[in-house]
Amino acid sequence: MTDHPTLSWEAMQDGTVFYRRHQLYSIPGKLPGDLQDFIIAGCRYGGPIAIMRDTTKVVALGRAAPAFSKAQIQVYSPAGEGLLLFSWDQAKIVRFGWTHDERLVVLNEEGVYRIYDLQGEYQQHSLGSDAGETGIIDARIHETGLVALTGSLTFLEVREWGGGKPLTLANPGLSQPPQSWTVIPPDQMISRHVEVLLSVDATICSVDNLENVDQRISRGPFTHMAPSPNGKSLALLTYSGLLWVVSTDFQRSLAEFDTATGVVGAQGEVHQVEWCGNDAVLVTWSHLAVLVGPFGDTLQYFYPGSMFTVTEPDGIRIIGPDTCDFVQKVPVSSTSVFRPGSTSPSAILFDAWENFSRRSPKADESIRSIRPELAAAVDECIDAAAREWEPYWQRRLLNAAKFGRSFLDLYDPSDFVHVGQALKVLNAVRFYEIGIPLSYAQYTQLSPSHLISRLLARNLHLLALRISSYLSLPPDAVLKHWACAKILRTKPSASGTGKNAELDGEDALCRVIVEKFEKLGGGGVSYADIAKRAWEVGRTALATRLLDHETKASDQVPLLLNMQEDKLALAKAVESGDTDLVYHVLLHLQKRLSLGSFFRLIEEGGPRLALASRLLQVYARAQNRDMLRDFYYSDDRRVESAVLCLEDAASSSDPAAKITSVKAAQKFFSEDKDRSFEAKITDESVRLLVQQQQLEKEADGKIVFFGLSVNETIRTCLLNGMAKRADKVKSDFKVPDRRFWYVKLHALTEIRDFEGLELFARSKRSPIGYEVFVKHLVEKGHPKEAATFVARCDGPKRADLYVLCGDWHAAGKECKDRGDKAKLEQLRKSCPNSLIARELDLVAASMK
Repeated sequence: MTDHPTLSWEAMQDGTVFYRRHQLYSIPGKLPGDLQDFIIAGCRYGGPIAIMRDTTKVVALGRAAPAFSKAQIQVYSPAGEGLLLFSWDQAKIVRFGWTHDERLVVLNEEGVYRIYDLQGEYQQHSLGSDAGETGIIDARIHETGLVALTGSLTFLEVREWGGGKPLTLANPGLSQPPQSWTVIPPDQMISRHVEVLLSVDATICSVDNLENVDQRISRGPFTHMAPSPNGKSLALLTYSGLLWVVSTDFQRSLAEFDTATGVVGAQGEVHQVEWCGNDAVLVTWSHLAVLVGPFGDTLQYFYPGSMFTVTEPDGIRIIGPDTCDFVQKVPVSSTSVFRPGSTSPSAILFDAWENFSRRSPKADESIRSIRPELAAAVDECIDAAAREWEPYWQRRLLNAAKFGRSFLDLYDPSDFVHVGQALKVLNAVRFYEIGIPLSYAQYTQLSPSHLISRLLARNLHLLALRISSYLSLPPDAVLKHWACAKILRTKPSASGTGKNAELDGEDALCRVIVEKFEKLGGGGVSYADIAKRAWEVGRTALATRLLDHETKASDQVPLLLNMQEDKLALAKAVESGDTDLVYHVLLHLQKRLSLGSFFRLIEEGGPRLALASRLLQVYARAQNRDMLRDFYYSDDRRVESAVLCLEDAASSSDPAAKITSVKAAQKFFSEDKDRSFEAKITDESVRLLVQQQQLEKEADGKIVFFGLSVNETIRTCLLNGMAKRADKVKSDFKVPDRRFWYVKLHALTEIRDFEGLELFARSKRSPIGYEVFVKHLVEKGHPKEAATFVARCDGPKRADLYVLCGDWHAAGKECKDRGDKAKLEQLRKSCPNSLIARELDLVAASMK
């Protein structure tokens, strides 16, 4: 039978608070040598520890010594199982530590740091050339970044682990390295910026990215500094052995304890000062660990050898030579249920359930006594079950909660179900072969998805998949990691000969991955991510096959471009119908390929890449006309090339360039037998432009002809007294007489050359008639001059034309001469005043 939980309890603060030490794992002989001979870094939340031999200490050669004869780092689970071993071939290691996702960060004295996962793969980054020149003498690594102390005694901060540029913190003004220092991570600060605390002489300085503040205390210097997990308190140990706990703003002194006189059996120097949750501080020596409470109470734990401690949010992990223990403050719910003599409702409920199990009638009596507080008692039993480590007591507490729940009419069982599921998961990962001793508080703080990612980092895919299924979480992350791991571990199987053997193997592996995804519902997994991993390890054929199953072209295409599968990438982009994606591919290929290869790729695509061809033309027309010209030329598109030349000519302001462009267009049109008309027109355009240049030369550049149409050229000549030149343009370009007469009429009217207009009208019979003359002159405000042309017009229209010119007398006389009484009567009715009417009456009377 499992021991009662209270057997491991030890009281503090006059029996009001209890602490317990629970043995997580038995690890005799699993760790190498004496831990004090090694540099160790522990990962929080039940994570692994990294061990490297301390080369500053002399160790006796033994069985474990050869494994650490070179610069090696070994990673162990809390259960003592080896997870990773790798050698270090860079400069001397300054510090190593863990990130929040269980990756090991190793920093050397040249400012180069590597981030290792638990499979030994790493990413390498640098703190910059300046750090490499001055050197790194110390560092502190926290879960979301690191702070390094350079040789020039300044601090560099790295935020996150993406390899970003380090930030320089405020200058601390140091003349020598601090006696000790620590950092408070950004997530524990109100400002969300890291804060560095330095022990300088007798005081402490706090440094952030803006300023260096002297806290003006006089109790230093300090050998050890440790911030609490919540960042609100700071444990300090002086050279004299005084443990002093203060708030991190140094406004409140929380506790003091003299380790030199208050601890019996402590020998040698203090090894570590670490927090046990947020309420107590653990001080360790070579064989002794002392837990100091807030009121100076102490608990002592003895070990047969050196130990290493890892602070957790709700306790502390102690790794000794033979055991891995977890020390924590006994949760309130557990105290309420199990404390001897407890009369709390939860203790009575637990007692009632035990009586009920023994078929004792006292069970009913106990339930009746706590009926008003029964719901709270059930909740407390559920919480106590969650906080217990032994499955036996978890089960008993949950049974007691279930027993009490049966007496409640209304009770939400969701907490009961949630805790039951959580405990099943926690018991699975606490098993020594897995070795992740998470407490319930840590589990709720981390979330199940984070736990699954930690299992995947250890390649425990089956357990991760079962937990995902049990908790109704999507299996996508598990399947993706499994597929990537499988690609790394397998090699193409040879089922044929030569290259076909490799292709067959890739097909088989692709089929296995796809079938697994379809079977387990990995619909949300991106095949592009897996294909990228395959490509990174040199399996391009497998990557291409996996990309065929990717549904999102936006994920497919970039990887195909990186793999230089250019034609396939462009085809996939076109099939997606996403013009932005097609443009992305085209611009990428334009930069990477030669122009000929780029055009050939599009042309060989035929109708399948027609959309890409059209989009390229749209882009090039607006952004790169030279490329469009080359594209048309390479594709033998004469008409499009000619049109492009005409567009260039239209937009050009340089006469020579305009003529050149039109000549080029004429040449392209002439090479196409179906475009003879266009060739003729463009040839005439060239002749016109050349003649216009000659006209401008004759006018000494004072008159602008270039770029005008034939009609406008003739008009400009007439306006500027160059009638002979106008006639020459007419004859050269075979301008019809009717159009020429119209143009000359308008031009002579505009310059008021009525004498010239009269001579022009008499030069020969007008092909446009003379009614046009009359109407145009009237329209331009010259009715008197217009009247001189009425007599040349047709007889029936003269009377109306005289009226149009305002000459009513002439109109009446014309009617009289023609004997048209009806027209005269019509004019009389429409005349504007009585004077004209009287005059028309006299004309009418003379006709009788």
